Amino acid sequence: MRLKLYVLLILVSVLFRSTTGQVKIIFDTDFGGDADDLGALAMLNHFVDRKECNLLAVMCWSTEKYAVAAIDAVNRFYGHPGIPVGVRKGTPHYDSASYSKPIADQFQHQVNFDSAPDALQLYRKILAKSRNKSVKIVAVGPLKNIEHLLKSGPDEYSRLSGKDLVKRKVKEFVIMGGQFPEGKDEWNFNGNMPGVTKYVIENIPVPIIFSGFEVGNAIKTGGVFNDLELNHPLYVGFMHFSEHAFWMKHLYVPGRISQNSTFDQTAVLYAIRNGTELYWDKVEGGVCVPDDTGGNIWVKRKNSTHAYLKLKFDKELMANEIDNFMLGQF
Repeated sequence: MRLKLYVLLILVSVLFRSTTGQVKIIFDTDFGGDADDLGALAMLNHFVDRKECNLLAVMCWSTEKYAVAAIDAVNRFYGHPGIPVGVRKGTPHYDSASYSKPIADQFQHQVNFDSAPDALQLYRKILAKSRNKSVKIVAVGPLKNIEHLLKSGPDEYSRLSGKDLVKRKVKEFVIMGGQFPEGKDEWNFNGNMPGVTKYVIENIPVPIIFSGFEVGNAIKTGGVFNDLELNHPLYVGFMHFSEHAFWMKHLYVPGRISQNSTFDQTAVLYAIRNGTELYWDKVEGGVCVPDDTGGNIWVKRKNSTHAYLKLKFDKELMANEIDNFMLGQF
């Protein structure tokens, strides 16, 4: 049965490649914490190579001092040095558990926390010159950059308010966050930033697709990176994460990358290839209502622009598929 499903998967993937155009993406990430952000960025770079994605920019939520340098290093490793990186400005800090410094130390980069533009300015600059309804924003971390955008006023790039700029230029948001149909204290919806998620979700004026915690938590990937060369960013990042992330230490075997949940990769996969005919069902007819502590509930409502993904494909085959997307073997 699984073999038949996998054959079907290959056939549908071929169909996706032949029918989908180049998707314009802005990727908003809390890079450096969980390794899924690194895996998602690798996927995006491979989609760029295959002309399925135009990665307009990467916006870094984290103020960890090496995160921007690591993002730029990953993009350069994959041959895409021109992808702009913006950052949420603030006082930078160093986190030894983050895999960003090991990547920044080992791989070439030219952008860092100090030299990167403010994420808000980069958002407004890119959106202002984009065609109407042409951009998808994929947010896989806490939503402070999005709050700044929505609350922004007219500037040198556009006379529109941030909310009106989003309404005109953005096709949809794909947000990895929350739990569905309800949950408590999910990190991306919390972020130690009370009120941010609630404001953002209530004020985004375009459709939102949520890939909740439960989707990525069911899909375990990354173990295949043990076979990579030691000088590959996926090996460096996932190995450091496996050893140093406090929530991974109970799984860590010295010298081995652990399997990890695949939260952010699911959001990227939906944004680029949709996959509602195979990978997941899209639950509609309601709205996501967040609280101030990272929790949320799904409330039924007609004529809603919210939807969430529900995994329908075999989770082990899905894990194999996402491993291949991260490795560029598709």
